[in-house]
Amino acid sequence: MNEGEAVPEEAMPGDGEAGARTGAGAGARTAAGPGARTAVGAGGDRTSAAARAAAGGPQALRERLEETGYLVDDGLATACYLALTLHRPVFCEGDAGVGKTALAAALAEVLDAPLIRLQCYEGIDASQALYDWDFPRQLLHLRAAEAAGVTDAEQLENELYGRRFLIARPLLRALETQPSVLLVDEVDRADDEFEAFLLELLSEHAVTIPELGTLRAETPPVVVLTSNRTREVHDALKRRCLYHWFDHPDFARELAIVRRRRPQVSERLATQVTAVVQRLRDEDLLKPPGVAETLDWAEALDALGATALDAELATVTLGSVLKYREDAERVRALDLSALLDVRGA
Repeated sequence: MNEGEAVPEEAMPGDGEAGARTGAGAGARTAAGPGARTAVGAGGDRTSAAARAAAGGPQALRERLEETGYLVDDGLATACYLALTLHRPVFCEGDAGVGKTALAAALAEVLDAPLIRLQCYEGIDASQALYDWDFPRQLLHLRAAEAAGVTDAEQLENELYGRRFLIARPLLRALETQPSVLLVDEVDRADDEFEAFLLELLSEHAVTIPELGTLRAETPPVVVLTSNRTREVHDALKRRCLYHWFDHPDFARELAIVRRRRPQVSERLATQVTAVVQRLRDEDLLKPPGVAETLDWAEALDALGATALDAELATVTLGSVLKYREDAERVRALDLSALLDVRGA
């Protein structure tokens, strides 16, 4: 359930859509004209893919998700089932590192669909999220038309703002790609204006481009939104979603996650690491470690050849689990040997 594991953290904003398939051809929307409503997408098998994934109810979907290595509880399995059945987005909120991002990757694997990722950040707008015009190619086309003696201004304008000069960003690519899973990651980092911009997409499964009109998906993508709750997301956005709060898992579930995601780690080491991380969350830390840090720590210790955890080894590898100097100093001041005694670690 590592948030960053399923989709590499080095992916830059907008890069998470790699592998998505662009839908209709170059001139498919040009003829529609401004104000028209045009269905977009390659006419894929998204509906049947979602139906197959949801077949058997929430319990069957839970089993399919767990086959991908992503462990879910009944509440999350039910939310995902309803998202597939009702075509509603899932809004995942919780601390960083608890598995929100990885849910989208698991759903994409269950649906055998590309994961299209939009990484939100302060100041993001439509040119990064929805579409942009390929100005260099438009300029070349304009110069070529002038050289060829084209004098029909209306025809030239229609050509310049045709679909072949439109660069599809993650939101548009998700509407055009079927099946697909759209991950809108860390939406709380975006501005209020961007939330309002998302409303049309989430409500109508459509976007409006002034030069081309309203583009509507033939069948909607599966949408997962995540928030680390750095600020409150507006109710208007949440009302359009199925909400699920991601809490830190208990000891048994977290150990099962470590054993599933890091099978090369010895059982004793996995038990010790999980127990210590559970104890660290009870401390007054600036950034309590999430499941992602538990997995990272276990992997780092295994890379050092460790099969068990002791106080000295824990001290020198704290950088894998704690990301603030103040937290590291606070934990080093504790009796790490006593922490290792928790749950018989």
